[in-house]
Amino acid sequence: MNNNISGPDGVTSHGRWLYAGDGDSTLHVIDLEAPAQSATQQVVSTGGTTRVDEMALTEDGTLLLAANNAEDPPFGTLFAANGDASASNVHAITKITVDPAIVPAGFGLSIEQPAWGRATLRFYVSIPVIANNPAGCNYGQLIGAITCDGGLLVIDPTTLTATTAEIGAFDPGTNTGVVKLTRCGPNGATFGPRGNLLLGCTPQNNPSDTGTLVINAASKNSASISGITGSDEVWFNWGDWRYYTGSSRACGLAAGCPAPLGGAVLGVIDGHSNLLIETIPQSQNSHSVAADPRLNRIYVPQVAPFAVVGIGGDTTPVGAGICGSNHGCVAVYVHPGGGD
Repeated sequence: MNNNISGPDGVTSHGRWLYAGDGDSTLHVIDLEAPAQSATQQVVSTGGTTRVDEMALTEDGTLLLAANNAEDPPFGTLFAANGDASASNVHAITKITVDPAIVPAGFGLSIEQPAWGRATLRFYVSIPVIANNPAGCNYGQLIGAITCDGGLLVIDPTTLTATTAEIGAFDPGTNTGVVKLTRCGPNGATFGPRGNLLLGCTPQNNPSDTGTLVINAASKNSASISGITGSDEVWFNWGDWRYYTGSSRACGLAAGCPAPLGGAVLGVIDGHSNLLIETIPQSQNSHSVAADPRLNRIYVPQVAPFAVVGIGGDTTPVGAGICGSNHGCVAVYVHPGGGD
């Protein structure tokens, strides 16, 4: 299977409208109030050849940013979304690329999880690796390990009116552009309290990554959280004020956490103090997490055993132990008394 063209991929929703990315570079717009046979209202192309992956909506649901992370060079698409409308009229506004001096083409560099900042009215997109961060680092143009850190792309959607836009280095005057990060090559990004973003740094992107980063969207002040690294998707649960990380490389190895010990975990971080609370072992390659803030339930997909699914399967006994079978599952964790 070619993961770059597989689907479905990223998903998000607002009200009756569900938005899902697919492997053929399309966004599917689904009406949750319609009968199943007619639920898909639109299929909108981003103009690429690979999957539409992770995405984020504005708080009112009228703008959506989706990432084509597997394109070379990668790009994002800003869509006009449906908000609370009763009929679907989704369309692309702007194709967004990053200055090739920051994200050079031809080296498999990507953009990853976007998040919406309701205080700053900006989209924030994690970039795993950027060139010249620090100067002279290896982003893939040289033989050997990657030594470049990542970045955080800040986008003001009100400035995007043309069909294409190229965004460069960070401009503090406009609060837009690519912020250089230190000791972090992030995949995941999620907003928590006080305008803070949690970024899922991982040795998969830079082997020297050993922590997880919290950065303030306004000031850009940041702090590293020790004891947890290697996450892909990250999530903040407003029901219990905790961040959750899908850390498939928590063991600190760029290639993943091998058997017999494994090392993939669900990381739990206090949103008040930005300190690690605990880690919970997960199936090998488990890298996604989501939370329900009303029920304080945390959902973590588990990988089926290697003996069942082959490459990419769990070579440890952890997943089967969580699921109670060899078929894979979604583990559901509950935080009793969340919100106290």
